[in-house]
Amino acid sequence: MIVRDRPSLLELFLTWRGTVLQRIWPQLAFVTLLSAAIVEGHALFPGTVPALDGMPFALIGIAFSVFLGFRNSACYDRWWEARRQWGAILIATRDLVRRTLILEGRGEVGSAMRRALLRRLIVFTGALAAHLRGPAPAADAACRFPLDAQLREAGAGLAEARLAGLLSDVEFSLLDSGLSEINHAATACERLRNTPVPFGYTLLLHRTAYLFCLLLPFSFADVLGWGTPLVTGLVAYTFFGLDALSDEMEEPFGTRPNAVPIAAIACTIELNLREALGETDLPPLPQPVDTILL
Repeated sequence: MIVRDRPSLLELFLTWRGTVLQRIWPQLAFVTLLSAAIVEGHALFPGTVPALDGMPFALIGIAFSVFLGFRNSACYDRWWEARRQWGAILIATRDLVRRTLILEGRGEVGSAMRRALLRRLIVFTGALAAHLRGPAPAADAACRFPLDAQLREAGAGLAEARLAGLLSDVEFSLLDSGLSEINHAATACERLRNTPVPFGYTLLLHRTAYLFCLLLPFSFADVLGWGTPLVTGLVAYTFFGLDALSDEMEEPFGTRPNAVPIAAIACTIELNLREALGETDLPPLPQPVDTILL
């Protein structure tokens, strides 16, 4: 995620890091050079390099803009849900920290069980962030669902505390509901990771964007002359840029600049839990590196 102060007007035009320009500049350069070649070809060989009517491009451009806006909204919804679910995990872990103070007052055994539960949550959140950004577990792995296994172990610890008489039924239910909240949010994150935007939807948009930008100079060659490369480049920047930005938000758990900073959130949760365990020698909170927080 890009974290920076609001740029000035000059910085707005000169900022490079974290922008989609880093990804789309080859396409922009190609479209601009192609536009210049078409203008030159039309001036020298008007019969061979024709000029096209601009009306169809205006109609297609409007329809394509609406279609691009729908996809951009769908991808942003994925990004926002990912951030919302990790916020829910942070809230649930903080609530559990407070609720588990019940065990702290039940003697040394209760304190040990509380420490074990909080340390399992530290491991769980770190493993969840790594799982969402890494490859899926191998089919022949010893445990194909390690996150679920960690929550089962945490639940088993609560069940053990209940059987030992350290928790009443109401207290056990209260603590177990906290684990359920974490499980719901983590499962929602896995759903987002494993269910991308339908490929056919994305493919149609990619193809339309390229065909539109490659054919657009033919409609401007007669009207704008050598202004065609500039105008075509601006149109290509808008379409290719929104397309690339949608690709980034479609994968909210990736490592691109606009991804959700799940590693930083997981680290924040770890520091919260370690502080609750009484540790004082803690590292600082995660900070952006060159305006990027991951």
